[in-house]
Amino acid sequence: MIKEQRKLFIRVQRFADLCLVTVSFFIGYLLRDKIIDFTAISFLERFLWDQDLREISYYAIYIGLLPILIVIWGSLLSYFGMYKSSGIKKIPEALLIIFKTTLVGFIIFGSYVFILRMQEDISRLFIGFTFLSAALLISLEKIAIAFIIKVLSERDESFRSALFAFRRILIVGTGSRAKKFIKLIESNPDWSIKIVGLMDLESGNKGEMVIGHEIIGSLDDIPEVINTRIVDEIVFIVPRSWLNKIEDVLFYCENAGLKVHIAVNLFDLKFSRAKQTDLQGFPLLVFESTPEKLEHLFIKRLIDFIASGMALVMLVPVFTVVALIIKITSRGPVLFTQLRCGLYGRQFILYKFRTMVTDAESKLKDILKYNEMDGPVFKMTNDPRITKAGKWLRKFSLDELPQIWNVFKGDMSLVGPRPPLPSEVENYDNWQRRRLSMRPGITCLWQAGGRNKITDFKEWMRLDLEYIDNWSIWLDFKILFKTIPTVLFGIGAK
Repeated sequence: MIKEQRKLFIRVQRFADLCLVTVSFFIGYLLRDKIIDFTAISFLERFLWDQDLREISYYAIYIGLLPILIVIWGSLLSYFGMYKSSGIKKIPEALLIIFKTTLVGFIIFGSYVFILRMQEDISRLFIGFTFLSAALLISLEKIAIAFIIKVLSERDESFRSALFAFRRILIVGTGSRAKKFIKLIESNPDWSIKIVGLMDLESGNKGEMVIGHEIIGSLDDIPEVINTRIVDEIVFIVPRSWLNKIEDVLFYCENAGLKVHIAVNLFDLKFSRAKQTDLQGFPLLVFESTPEKLEHLFIKRLIDFIASGMALVMLVPVFTVVALIIKITSRGPVLFTQLRCGLYGRQFILYKFRTMVTDAESKLKDILKYNEMDGPVFKMTNDPRITKAGKWLRKFSLDELPQIWNVFKGDMSLVGPRPPLPSEVENYDNWQRRRLSMRPGITCLWQAGGRNKITDFKEWMRLDLEYIDNWSIWLDFKILFKTIPTVLFGIGAK
């Protein structure tokens, strides 16, 4: 997982750098042999009316140089180390690499033009402006990345996790190899990995420090730790003598949906997928029972961000009308906020339009006996706490619209298991915790299939786990398309 995250981030950076080189190419073309008025109109007129541009053969000479320019910049940035490690460089280091690439690239590109006797057709100012523009744009990009990382390091973990795959790991083992692994993590802070603590075989060493990290328990304490702390992944760095002692813990982690890294032996787990990876020569065997398609998950988050951003702007009139209806028809705030659990138990504030009376939470205990849902979730037909306007809003799911802001922030996704209450999570069976291994969503399989027609809590959980086990971007689109008629016709609403 750690290695794949780095590869994905490097690919994104490499693509962005080459896009900026392409932009610089056209900037250099527009600026060649001219004193430019830097306005959008000037650039547009110059592009549309330039006589040279109308000459196809002349333009083709320049266009033929674009692939060469991209290869030179891409190769030199890689050669000088821009994409080594995680691809995140300190600003002075990144600027030095860009300077070297600009200088050497200018010489190579100029030599290429001279050798092919193209200097009469290709403006020298074009080459100069192109390389200076590329150096400036890529420098600004690297400075922006460094600034964003600095800002994110001061923000909450859920925000960092949404954008940079910030991971909290629990290390099982305290021996020499565990110490080596800790030093590796600490020497690479740009990997965005935080060590929650260490677990030992016996409880006698609890409280001791190993390279600045506390031993917070033994093997027997792992279930309690992952239930009470935020843990994204567990890394087992144990001697062979421990193998027969950690199998039960592996099964527990599997059922809880936690990703497990281990460097020794294979276990016959029920549904986890095993794969081998390494971290700079440190071999790891990964058991994962949740989707691990980094590129697809990145696209999913990108779709969520763009779609939610557009929706927030387009639905302003709807938000206004709904807010007025709520304010006119009942006393109390427009929005209802509630603490919910997200990815691996991260807590966040969920936003909904208020559909109940203001003291609904205190009245819950009086109607618990009418609960129609098996398990820790409360559902009731004709809930007396719901206002008249609230019943209409719920029928067409308009009360869920503010959750688009949760999607935009990264707390939620458009599609995923519904976010549970902390009190519900406390009553989960171990296998039910695996539904927390996917970012929660506004809609999911059971909602698309008729929403509240499902009254069996285990069936609800089964559908959520089915979604996790079979997740794909195409499945998300299918669920969204199925949700539309369900919402429009108010099917299964309560």
